[in-house]
Amino acid sequence: MEPAGSSLGGAALQLSGDRAAPPGEEVLSSVTAPCSAGLVSASGTNGKAVVCERCGSRVLSPGTARYRRRELFLPSMRQKVALGTDGSAVTGDMLQEHWFVDDMYTFENIGFTKNVNNIKYLVCADCEIGPIGWHSLDDKKSFYIALDRVQHE
Repeated sequence: MEPAGSSLGGAALQLSGDRAAPPGEEVLSSVTAPCSAGLVSASGTNGKAVVCERCGSRVLSPGTARYRRRELFLPSMRQKVALGTDGSAVTGDMLQEHWFVDDMYTFENIGFTKNVNNIKYLVCADCEIGPIGWHSLDDKKSFYIALDRVQHE
């Protein structure tokens, strides 16, 4: 990881004041974040409510999550093959921009899938669309919601 203020692909790094980003993870300012333009507050948190793109149910209130860049694989939201079945080809996306929270009780509305290879995927608790996020059972305090899988209002 490069030191704070250095350049990484034209993006200035900022370390979170309350918790340093884990290895392989970056906390970027709102000015430099590609998809998150206008969504990240000056303090690095979500400036708008995060809502389900299908039903509009609120997932996170404004100011409750921090912006993080971390490359995570999320299965396609329209996956026809059951996750974790032997020999099944799982299609999906490698996503890099996420809202990060370190306490599951921060969420207004979230559901969890069954354990799939030590990962629990996050889904909308109201309409069950997903996965919209990711949680590794190895790290009990890391929950990620992909910016590309939700809307903001």
